[in-house]
Amino acid sequence: MSETMKIEFVALAGLPPQTPTGDSPRQAGGKDGSARTLVIFMGKDFTFGAATLHLIGDQGESLIKKAAAAVKFKGKALTALDLVAPAGLAAERLIVVGTGADGGDEKREGKSKTDVPPEPEDYAKLGGFVIGKLGREANAVVAFDPPRPPKEPAHAAADFAAGMRLRDYRFDQYKTKKKDDEEAKGGAHILVAVEKPAGVRQAAKGGEAVTAGVLTARSLINEPANVLYPEEFANRALALKKHGVEVTVLDDAAMRELGMGALLGVGQGSARESRAVIMRWRGGKSAKDSAKSKSQPIAFVGKGVCFDTGGISIKPAAGMEDMKGDMAGAACVVGLMQALAERKANVDAVGAIGLVENMPGPQAQRPGDIVKSMSGQTIEVINTDAEGRLVLADLLWYVQDKFKPKFIVDLATLTGAILVALGQEHAGLFTNNDELGERLIAAGKATGEKLWRLPLGAAYDKMIDSKFADMKNTGGRHAGSITAAQFLQRFVHGTPWAHLDIAGTGMGSPASEINQSWGSGFGVRLLDRLVADYYEG
Repeated sequence: MSETMKIEFVALAGLPPQTPTGDSPRQAGGKDGSARTLVIFMGKDFTFGAATLHLIGDQGESLIKKAAAAVKFKGKALTALDLVAPAGLAAERLIVVGTGADGGDEKREGKSKTDVPPEPEDYAKLGGFVIGKLGREANAVVAFDPPRPPKEPAHAAADFAAGMRLRDYRFDQYKTKKKDDEEAKGGAHILVAVEKPAGVRQAAKGGEAVTAGVLTARSLINEPANVLYPEEFANRALALKKHGVEVTVLDDAAMRELGMGALLGVGQGSARESRAVIMRWRGGKSAKDSAKSKSQPIAFVGKGVCFDTGGISIKPAAGMEDMKGDMAGAACVVGLMQALAERKANVDAVGAIGLVENMPGPQAQRPGDIVKSMSGQTIEVINTDAEGRLVLADLLWYVQDKFKPKFIVDLATLTGAILVALGQEHAGLFTNNDELGERLIAAGKATGEKLWRLPLGAAYDKMIDSKFADMKNTGGRHAGSITAAQFLQRFVHGTPWAHLDIAGTGMGSPASEINQSWGSGFGVRLLDRLVADYYEG
């Protein structure tokens, strides 16, 4: 994995004007004098921020209008005008990025500005777009002066920088042959010029922690299953100890003693032993102090099927290689716990992941087998490819019984049915608590990791009743995502709970302005925002 980008925040007022005789922007905060590209932002109808107008002057504004007219550039959001060797300006390259904001009070299409509410800005997406235009080895100054001033400038600039880092990520550690020019050049060096650099640097610390958590999740998802099997996954989770996270690993024997028959049944066909990992971040407090305050944690649970063949109910061969990503929920929980710890979040949080391989073999469970879960409830295994819910069942019970959390959110690449329903635009949300559901949806809108709530109900619950056990692990073809959620709900014992089905968003995700990776790390930013907005302090 390459992590080569360097981002510095400098004073916007310190950028020299782009005049024919003025100094080059390469002197604006860069010690090596190597910055050659200038990035500025433009809204509709050639609107610029005041600092940007001062920077480019009348001559620069005229140049941009002339060039824009030639290519019909209108400043639409996430479009760019790229000028090499702009006449009369000191920069060797000028990139004008459209933001889609008009920045003025004039009427637009017969309606006043107040009649047309502006769309909320996604500054992370804007940052990703910019680094996509600059390229991986760019040396550039970004004048962060959007035509429509952000409500929270420091956080907007921090999000912008986070978007650049997310876009820059790539997973290439197994490529032994790389292009000579890639090896010769260093990473991008970006100076982000802002009004108050000190405030942005402070805000960016938290953003960098969250970004690091996302990249950890992506790298776990991208790893091949012969490298990242349950024991190795658990070892990587143990690395969180250096950030102050308490980490406990449960092996087969420990889980058998706890009665986790549902989880262990999934992994019994594999030569690799299963694992469960329990992580706790106490907000920087010791376990003793936490016990004194009788802290009630919040909890996150992740499905970690390191490879899923489907077991005896084996999957078709085509596309089975993607099943190395069937642990994206667990990867998200690890990335989230890292983010909370690195940014020193003032929250008591528990993360639990179940790590198994679902393989066919002489010891594999069969369709028709009945297993006993940790809760004492029995499950008829109708389809061994409906395995993730069996892993989550024991983890959910363990977490709600041991920690008595305020709520539990689980994440899982659980059903293909969620792809049929929602595609890759939204993850499915199921919950027994309206407030928790509304908060998750709000956090999804704020981060762009969008959720869509689907129903739960007694009629769906009846679809998983079994003739031979307390329940069966699948309700058939219809409402597949809903019956899977109904199954999980039987193991939370009334605790406020939400289930996120991320089968469409967690792996094989479409390329976006902030993600060019196969594994997206979906959920880390979403859940960190949930914690930051509602549960810290």
